[in-house]
Amino acid sequence: MSANPNPQGKGLVPILSVLAEGKRAVDHAPPKEIDQISVELFTSLFILQSDFKFRPVPGKTYTLYQKHDRFWLSLVAPHQWDTTVSGKVVGECQLHRDMTWTLKLSEDASEDAALMDYIENKRRQFDERIQNAETMEDILPEYDESLVFYQRAYSHALAHSLRSSMRRAGIAALPFSEAASPHRRALEPVKNREPVT
Repeated sequence: MSANPNPQGKGLVPILSVLAEGKRAVDHAPPKEIDQISVELFTSLFILQSDFKFRPVPGKTYTLYQKHDRFWLSLVAPHQWDTTVSGKVVGECQLHRDMTWTLKLSEDASEDAALMDYIENKRRQFDERIQNAETMEDILPEYDESLVFYQRAYSHALAHSLRSSMRRAGIAALPFSEAASPHRRALEPVKNREPVT
């Protein structure tokens, strides 16, 4: 009989911790209208599809870099190393307690025509997907084997949180045309967190 290679079950700790964090996110997920949902979902997925191999913490600021055609999230601030190593600074990212992300573009990134075209094209594709979805819940990320552990876990937590927000707002089961209808905006206005500032 072979020895247990992980007798203390340490591999389960990060998994259980991230799952618990995702469940707690529901407590911080207020009802949100479709405009806010779409901004937060697009921005969050843009960041979660970058490369990173650490556990992000809500409230902490991270830096998103681009080197060649690769985007990657880092704990290391731009002034701490040379751009020949890190690549271009895209902007500062922050994870919130409801598992959504915000991205504040750097000045250089805002003036990078190729990068802005890339982001705008991604946003157009995203908007088409939302408008063609049968229900707003259908736009939420599903299990994706191509993502590594933390990206996959935080995508799951994001979906869990935004699903709760949409259900509380009464738009989860609606198509975009109904969710975006001005006739059903009964909620108090919520300040949108923009993906690009």
